[in-house]
Amino acid sequence: MSQEPRLTARDFDPQVMQLFDQYVHGYIDRRGFLEQASRYAVGAAGAAGLLAALSPRFAEAQQVAPDDQRIQASFIEFDSPQGHGSGRGYLVRPAKADGPLPLVLVIHENRGLNPHIEDIARRLALDNFIAFAPDALNPVGGYPGNEDEARTLFRTVDQTKARADFIAAAQMLRATEGGNGKLGAVGFCYGGSITNFLATQVLELKAGVPFYGGAPATDQVANIKAEMLVVFAENDERVNATWPDYEQALKAAGVTYDSVTYPGTMHGFNNDTTPRYDEAAAAKAWARTLALFNRTLR
Repeated sequence: MSQEPRLTARDFDPQVMQLFDQYVHGYIDRRGFLEQASRYAVGAAGAAGLLAALSPRFAEAQQVAPDDQRIQASFIEFDSPQGHGSGRGYLVRPAKADGPLPLVLVIHENRGLNPHIEDIARRLALDNFIAFAPDALNPVGGYPGNEDEARTLFRTVDQTKARADFIAAAQMLRATEGGNGKLGAVGFCYGGSITNFLATQVLELKAGVPFYGGAPATDQVANIKAEMLVVFAENDERVNATWPDYEQALKAAGVTYDSVTYPGTMHGFNNDTTPRYDEAAAAKAWARTLALFNRTLR
């Protein structure tokens, strides 16, 4: 039985994609999306169909099953005295390892530790890394299994404490048994901004890959010791507007960095669960990410 072809951003009206981006980032809620999208669909049912078509399909996109025998995966807790007291996340490692392994912190978007981010962590384990994906929603009950609820919960999280939790997660991962102590971080959207932030705060970080994430405070950029690979989507004005000042600060501080903007892509192009996914660009961006981690962390 043949699989239905994957929908892409080109299959939707550009205005609908803009609305969906606003919805994903919490600028409009579900009702707001449906009301505005009804202009591009036949009534409320058509707008609901648009939202369903644009929403994540985690099972279809999954690349590594949670029970894959090639990995060991578990949820663990860690101490975070400067944050919420404790945190929780998803730790994945290869089932068989020959010597200490490099370590990668995986940081989610603004919906917490959903199945897509868990899958990213498992993919890294198959590439012979120990990966840890913390859940910023842990203090409010964890990822609820629904993207709408997750987005709503996310707005209730104390972000100052959440940032301290991510710092604690990074330090915990550096000391994880079986690791070589060499730490990298990769994050997407909100996670991209956290990756940038961590680079200014966790001076042991050796490599950071923020995917379409907001810049850190420019007066903190001189703290960065990591090599940075900064990833942008071409059609992402909000995030891209933060880059000129960030790049100037990186240059002034003498930080080793590279930046790549992928033509024709939208914010979220690496997320293979939605039509914003761009397969070719995502493959190139991920290959560059792995190349950086393999070069700096092994």
